[in-house]
Order: sequence, then C-alpha cells, then structure tokens
Amino acid sequence: MPRRLIDARFSSEDDHFHDECGVFGVFRNAGASALTALGLHALQHRGQEAAGIVSCDRGSFRIERHMGLVGDNFTSQDVIARLRGDCAIGHNRYSTTGEPALHNVQPLFAETAMGGFAVAHNGNITNARKVREALRSSGSIFQSTSDTEVLIHLLATSAKATFIERFVDAIRQLEGAFALVAMTAQMMIGCRDALGIRPLVIGDYEGSFVFASETCALDIIGARFVRDVEPGELVIVSDRGLESLRPFPDRPDRFCVFEYVYFARPDSTVGGRNVYDVRKAIGRELAREAPALADVVVPVPDSGTPAAIGFAEGSNLPFDLGIIRNHYVGRTFIEPSDQIRHMGVKLKHNANRNILAGKRVALVDDSIVRGTTSLKIVEMVREAGAAEVHMRIASPPTTDSCFYGVDTPEKSKLIAARMSVEELARYIRVDSLAYLSIDGLYRAAGADGRDAVAPRYCDACFTGEYPTPLTDREMHEPHAQLSFLEKA
Repeated sequence: MPRRLIDARFSSEDDHFHDECGVFGVFRNAGASALTALGLHALQHRGQEAAGIVSCDRGSFRIERHMGLVGDNFTSQDVIARLRGDCAIGHNRYSTTGEPALHNVQPLFAETAMGGFAVAHNGNITNARKVREALRSSGSIFQSTSDTEVLIHLLATSAKATFIERFVDAIRQLEGAFALVAMTAQMMIGCRDALGIRPLVIGDYEGSFVFASETCALDIIGARFVRDVEPGELVIVSDRGLESLRPFPDRPDRFCVFEYVYFARPDSTVGGRNVYDVRKAIGRELAREAPALADVVVPVPDSGTPAAIGFAEGSNLPFDLGIIRNHYVGRTFIEPSDQIRHMGVKLKHNANRNILAGKRVALVDDSIVRGTTSLKIVEMVREAGAAEVHMRIASPPTTDSCFYGVDTPEKSKLIAARMSVEELARYIRVDSLAYLSIDGLYRAAGADGRDAVAPRYCDACFTGEYPTPLTDREMHEPHAQLSFLEKA
C-alpha cells in the first residue's frame, strides 16, 4: 500500500472550524511589499493553504502567489525585490469556495477597461453561483472557481461611468459576508459588507495608510491603529487622503461572535474589544454557569487557554498546563500505516502526567465540532491518571454550518446537531460536560444577553439563524432547513 502524504493542519482529525482568510494592504510606502509580507505573517492563523501579494509600481502590477505558508514563500529577498512598488495588497487563504489550487490563490488580478485591478477577500459571497451563471450566460469567461472573481466581472461589465461607481454597483449585487482590500494604480479600497460580519481595520504606518484583518498585523510592522472600517463602509485612500462612502442601506451590525471564541488572535482588538479579555470573560461566565467539582483547570491548548484562565479565576481553582502542545509539528508528514494515523492527535498534544495523575480535571476547550479530537484528548488525560474528567466548552453547542467564509462541516457532521449534551458526554467519555449558554457568550462579549429579535452578533453556527439570504444554498439545495432573519 503506498504511503500517503497528508497535511497535519488540515487532517480530518481536526476538531475545530478551519480558519478563514486574512487580508492586508499598504498604500504609498517604499517598503509596501515587505510590510505586506510581515502583515501576512501575523495573519497566518487565518489561512495556511496559500498566500499571495500583488504590488503596484507606477501603474505596473507585479504578482506573486504560492501554495503554502507565508514564511515558506515570502522571506526571500528575491521575491520581495520582484514585488516592486509603493503599494501592495496581500492575502492568506483557506479555501471555503473553490478548490485549493493555484488559480484560486488571491489576490486576484485583472486588466479591465479602466486599468489594472487587484482584490483580496475575506468572507463568502452567498449568491456567487447565481451571479456567476448570469455572467457566463452573457459572455464572461472565468479563470478561477473562487467566489471572489464574480466581483471582478461585475465591475468590468458595469455600465457606470467612474471606477468607484462601478465598484459600488458590483458590491451592491453581492450577498453574504465580505471584508475586501482592493487596489488600482491610483487608489486602495477597504470595504465591509452591510452587517460587518468579517473584521477589517485601518492603520497608519509613517503616514501611509494600512488595511488589515486584525490589529495584530498592525502591531508587527509598528503601525498605529486608527479605526475599524465600519460595517457597510467603503473607504478609499488615494493621494488626496481618505474618503468614506456608505453604499449600502443601514442595517444593524452582525459581527461574527466566533471571532471572539476562536478565529481572531488573542492579542488582537476586534469590534472594539480585546480578544484575550473577551475569552477570559467567557471562561468566567462558564464557571458561573457550569461549575465543576475539580482539583485543577486544564486548557486544551492553545485555543482553550484564555477561557481556561478565566474559568480558573471564576472557580477559584488552580490553573495548570496538563496538556502540552508541540508547536513544531511540520506542515506535512508521512503516515505509513493506520496505526500511526490514529496517533495523529499525539503529534500536537501530550499529557503532562505529573499534573493530571490522581486529579479531578476540569478540561476547557473553545468548541467541539466533530468530537473526534475531544474523544482522543479525554482518553489521553485518563491514560495519564486523571481520577475524573469534566469537560467545559467555552461556546454554545455548534449545531449549524457557517456560510460566511469559514470552512465548516455539513450540519450532519456536527456532533452537537446529532447528540444531546448527555449523549455527547457518554460518547467522549467524560464525567460531565457543559457548554456556555448563548446569553453567557453575549455577556462575555459585552452585551446584556442575546436579543432574540435583533441579535447583536452573527451567531448562526450556534442558532441556525442566518442574517443574510443564502441564495446559492437555497437554489441548489431547496430542502435544506435554513432560517434567514431578514430584519435581524
């Protein structure tokens, strides 16, 4: 039987949602491409499948797009030297629409009647298939299977007079979630969908404007945070300065609450709140709602660590690293047998026996998706001698798929959609299992609780209530049970 080369990060054993994408841009700085590469390093957690940079040098565009990590492709001086120019945008990709292939790596670039245009997109356009079919029927030829490409064709075929009018005309035809950074020879654009589901911030680096998915990408280059691109806002930076447009009708914000739970880096500030502080507050809420009779609080590293610290504080219990994560697992490894494949979880985690033996352990993780990794982690903790294992999850049960730029399993593969809490506790073999309530999550994120009529956040993965139409899903899977809260 031939050996298989597989990717450790994208193994089916992974029990978390895969990350989405990260975008970054620098306008009018001599080191734009090098700064963009650094920004993408800081945003690597948002997508590890591919990375790309497009630069602009006095109207001439230069493109580097590669499969793999930023550090594997953009640390060479030769690569940066090829990306000449004082403007650049970059993208880290994890595919949610379109297969993992070089032709789908962003930023996408096209020569239009109004000049060169590059765009990097975080999110998911939920009517892209319908728009693509209409464009194809009128003669458009697509070069990728990415949902982002429909924006380029809508812009190129618009009958509006100016570039900005065409851009607005294009984005008004899109549904779903998008945080975009786009570039022409004269300007750079940052834009968020009307609900602001995905994050995008503005920074200042030595007088140059910077766009980034998260503030941690500003920190790495020493840029000053200026403000968020607001939900429904289109920001244009050019040699005239910064201009702001509002191309969409006003709607209540619906920022993705799972950014606080898992996606964003803990040292980032998103939606005006420090992610690390929110995650600790989540842990304190969880301790209040679901205390555990335990001797020690142990996180499932790394994503469960801040919540576990908050849980320990809220429970007045000691916090300890009872599971150690190996941060040096290579991107790929050879699996010559089923026996070694089933050991996959131990490549990333190992029990700290001295901490766990004989203890009642409160094990804190951010979420359970398929349940496969949770089962193996619990087994590992028990094998290390834990007397009891009490699992606490720092979010509500994940019962529904995300269609807004996060690669999630189908609902049928989400274990919380198939099992009750009691059934799941028996399945992963814990003495007790409890999740944070949806109201507790909202309180930790700064709200009084969840308003059922007008929720403050997008929480569809927990509630099944989607804040935008899911046109493609509804057209091609008409029997899918989806709830669209049009007025939410």
